[in-house]
Amino acid sequence: MYFLLNLAVGIWSSCRASRNSVSGYFLAGRDIAWWPIGASLFASSEGAGLFIGLASSGAAGGVAVAGFEWNATYVLLVLSWLFLPVYLSAEIVTMPEYLQRRFGGERIRICLSFLSLLLSIFTKISTDLYSGALFIQICLGWNLYLSTLLMLAVTAVYTIAGGLTAVIYTDALQTLIMVVGAIILTVIAFHRIGGYHNLEEAYLAAIPSKIVPNTTCHLPRRDAMHLFRDPISGDLPWTGMTLGLTVLATWYWCTDQVIVQRSLSARSLNHAKAASILASYLKMLPMIVIVMPGMISRILYPDAVGCVDPEQCAQVCGTEVGCANIAYPKLVMELMPSGLRGLMVAVMMAALMSSLTSIFNSSSALFTMDIWRKVRQEASEKELLLVGRVVTVVLVAVSVVWLPILQTSNSGQLFIYIQSVTSYLAPPVTAVFLLAVFWKRANEQGAFWGLMVGLAVGLSRMVLEFAYPVPRCGVLDHRPSVMRDLHYLHVAPLLCLLTAGIVVGISCLTPPPSEAQIKDVTWWTRRSLEVPSSAHLSGPPTLPGTEKDAAPGILQPRSFCTERDAEGAPGKGGRSEQRTAGFWSQVCSANAVILICINLFFYAYFA
Repeated sequence: MYFLLNLAVGIWSSCRASRNSVSGYFLAGRDIAWWPIGASLFASSEGAGLFIGLASSGAAGGVAVAGFEWNATYVLLVLSWLFLPVYLSAEIVTMPEYLQRRFGGERIRICLSFLSLLLSIFTKISTDLYSGALFIQICLGWNLYLSTLLMLAVTAVYTIAGGLTAVIYTDALQTLIMVVGAIILTVIAFHRIGGYHNLEEAYLAAIPSKIVPNTTCHLPRRDAMHLFRDPISGDLPWTGMTLGLTVLATWYWCTDQVIVQRSLSARSLNHAKAASILASYLKMLPMIVIVMPGMISRILYPDAVGCVDPEQCAQVCGTEVGCANIAYPKLVMELMPSGLRGLMVAVMMAALMSSLTSIFNSSSALFTMDIWRKVRQEASEKELLLVGRVVTVVLVAVSVVWLPILQTSNSGQLFIYIQSVTSYLAPPVTAVFLLAVFWKRANEQGAFWGLMVGLAVGLSRMVLEFAYPVPRCGVLDHRPSVMRDLHYLHVAPLLCLLTAGIVVGISCLTPPPSEAQIKDVTWWTRRSLEVPSSAHLSGPPTLPGTEKDAAPGILQPRSFCTERDAEGAPGKGGRSEQRTAGFWSQVCSANAVILICINLFFYAYFA
């Protein structure tokens, strides 16, 4: 029943947007209100992968992993107040397209598209497939690979209700039921252990009956209830959680296609700001409704969730490095009453498939439009559609092949795996975008070579990570010093600084971009979204080389500012609408300040 409801919402919302318009398909007609966008931003980041990942890290190490969620509060505000006005001024649809408009030339656009595909395979598709298959494995007892194939088959059916409008409204439905279901599970779980005041004491006593002799890895961390941990010996050092995490969050929330595409679909800048504030408030919840239930799962099932003996772990979850990943699904299956249990499993599956379809769609579009179209400029629409479908199949195949490596990486903690891979591939992108938006002197040569060198160094570290995995309990750590002593969250800011240094150095040694080239595409030269110009009101602009790009996957650009400019234009009702827009802008800003205060209070309380 839930799947049918989901499909109905998808088809209904698809029909609401213009079905024949690429703008309607990829940016939902740029007419979505703030609340479904805010819910979609939250749901996109909180799919089944994150439910499993956050709960597993909570079970393994305590509350510190919640810092990944709370950090998003600040970066979401940065997206709407600083990055989005520039993207709207540049009138772009994809992030590689922004870099091409900002710097000129094709190679940086192709390079970013390639990097986006890598990140999609390693941190999105494979982890979503794995977490969904793990859910089915725990719920139905099926084989992991059989579960993966089943999910892919159902996802193909789910793709029928395509388009960004469908994804946003189904995400809103999923968010509502996920949050309600997660709160009910949290209440039941806390009741089972006797309340919040018993959490720390019970967690520290959650030791499995079968241990590895002469080791301490079966013991829960003594700093489990602390958010800020030792910068050298901590599993999540506070320096990395402050600096490194901000670099990763800036990439994810401010430059990633899946996230920015949702904000670009807002009907005005105020709606985009309100959506970010709603998503930020929702991001405060995972500490209570995901991380702490993960800790409770270890308390209730220490032999399964907290296992350290390789033989026992292999029996419980099929992998020798640990079974923390089963913390949340096990809690759902053991504690939830029948009806709610089925609904939670259905929501997890639907959220997972929703994110998979949008990732498949954006990844195939990136390859087809930004890479294949450059190789074969005379390609017909039919050929581009065929290539898009083939790319999707290849992405799925590579992701399935990657599953066994994912299973055994990072002590079996899915979330730590996602963040470590992101730490090696995302920081160069963060550096290039920050300089592109806020430094007018940055040019194409600097940006391209900065991105290439940063990517080469990051990939080298990633290869070492998989060549020298973290040894399991009871095995001596013989990894090189650079792997053992340099935390992945410390790699991120170093990689970002290295890339930024190369971009600045080469840009200063080569000619600056012309004034015409940086017009409308940096923070300092952006177009005002309130003051209309005759050029904007005369009709939608056309970007160079996009007249023939009518195939799905690329949008015929139209001015985001036109409707908003008309609101502020002199004439009947113009001034009153402008005052109303100004009032709501102040409401958004006041809410942003309140949100930061609440966030700082929670940080201080758990520090």
